[in-house]
Amino acid sequence: MIATTKKPKLTVPGPHSSPLFGNLIQMFKFVDDSISLSRQLFQNYGSVVSLLAEGGTNIYSPYPNCPGTVIAYGADIVREVTSQHDVFHKCPLIGILYGKQNDSPRTKPFNHILVGLFGVNGGEHRQHRQLLMPAFHRQRIESYRDEMVDIIQSELDGLQIGEIVNVVELMRRLTMRVASKTLFGEDVNQGGEELVRLLKKFGKRLGNPAIAILPFDIPGLPYHYLLDAMLELDGEMRDIIRRRTTSGVDGGDVLSMLIQAKDADSGLTLTEDELLGHVTAIFAAGHDTSTNAIAWVLFLLSQHPQVAADLLDELESVLHGEPPTVEQLQQLPLLERVVKESMRVLPSIPWNGRVASETTTLGGFEIPAGTEVFVSIYQTHHSAEIYSQPQQFNPQRWEEIEPTMYEYNPFSAGSRICIGAGFAMMEIKIVLAMLLMRYRLQLITEKPIDGKGMIVMSPRNGLPMLVYKQDRQFTQGVGGVRGNVREMVDLPQ
Repeated sequence: MIATTKKPKLTVPGPHSSPLFGNLIQMFKFVDDSISLSRQLFQNYGSVVSLLAEGGTNIYSPYPNCPGTVIAYGADIVREVTSQHDVFHKCPLIGILYGKQNDSPRTKPFNHILVGLFGVNGGEHRQHRQLLMPAFHRQRIESYRDEMVDIIQSELDGLQIGEIVNVVELMRRLTMRVASKTLFGEDVNQGGEELVRLLKKFGKRLGNPAIAILPFDIPGLPYHYLLDAMLELDGEMRDIIRRRTTSGVDGGDVLSMLIQAKDADSGLTLTEDELLGHVTAIFAAGHDTSTNAIAWVLFLLSQHPQVAADLLDELESVLHGEPPTVEQLQQLPLLERVVKESMRVLPSIPWNGRVASETTTLGGFEIPAGTEVFVSIYQTHHSAEIYSQPQQFNPQRWEEIEPTMYEYNPFSAGSRICIGAGFAMMEIKIVLAMLLMRYRLQLITEKPIDGKGMIVMSPRNGLPMLVYKQDRQFTQGVGGVRGNVREMVDLPQ
């Protein structure tokens, strides 16, 4: 726990707060469109900037006396933050709400819901990560391939030629089914409906901005409904864990492995609360990031017909219409480059949030203990010092460049690099390969494409696309895109 007795002042440059509304406007702008606001701040103040010069903002940290918010970008910044594990701490995905865990018996699940590896630091993080590693070993990940293919195939079978689908929702349903099956051993369509219903309900309640303004457990208020949803989810998850523990059977899913995990030296095992924290965090982070990573790839392919044509050539020449095997995934270099370039130009996770556990420095500026720090993965990936013509979607660049983990870090970097990165990459590639050989998705441009979100960047209005059989008419639907995505990537008019 980070403890501060007096809230120190920030000395990092930044804009001043509004005399009328204080820090609220700047905080709202950052949460609503962090990419556009940060781009402007970096242009005005440099690569390390305070959200407000006076401090007083608190978006992510659950600890008391947060001096303010600092945002930064660049390979050197990424190195400073990710290599100083014990100085720059992670916090649970639940954010500020984590600090409310002791408010009442109804808030106690905040202690573990969406915590997992995000909520442990130092030696405790190393212990927990070591316990989780076997569940994400390469051989274990590859064993999920057949289940992935079955779920993907069933979702693709449900598409109708000529219908308009919201690709974000399609991919969310698909990745949620994959996550449910691989994490808990239960497919949504085969008995896991209640668990996923509760996870979706909690996620929807959690996303209500009114919770931050009116965090009172009073019937009728959104915060009250959030606690109701959380308690339902907590009870269902505990029932699943207890049934699995009692059975003592390794069903091949992640939860089974975590229940049986034991530290060889200390004999340490995970408590029920810790298991809840890990599986909820893995589920939320895993399916949501993959959902949007796939959606952004499909969007970029819809506007780059030559890349789409070349990729289909590669897929058909290697796979001949069949789902890729694990070995065949290594024989698809263009698919690899397309995914990597998409995650560079439109990363589904645009920020790496940390909190300074002690007074330190960042980019030459003093950072008081308790300061929340957001490192911009997006802006680092768009740095002209690292990538030539960074706004261009150019998968071919990966034939010539080999950026360091600090220059390219869609899954973070250092000792806290995403433990599920291998799983995510396999899932994304299999989905794309199977979908693109079967269908052509043509973008519908009636609404603007606005990237939104601070933890995960997704299209604000979804991503409507018209379903065609794969007819190679890739020039159809190109151009006419509106929205802030045009500030992020070069697109045809």
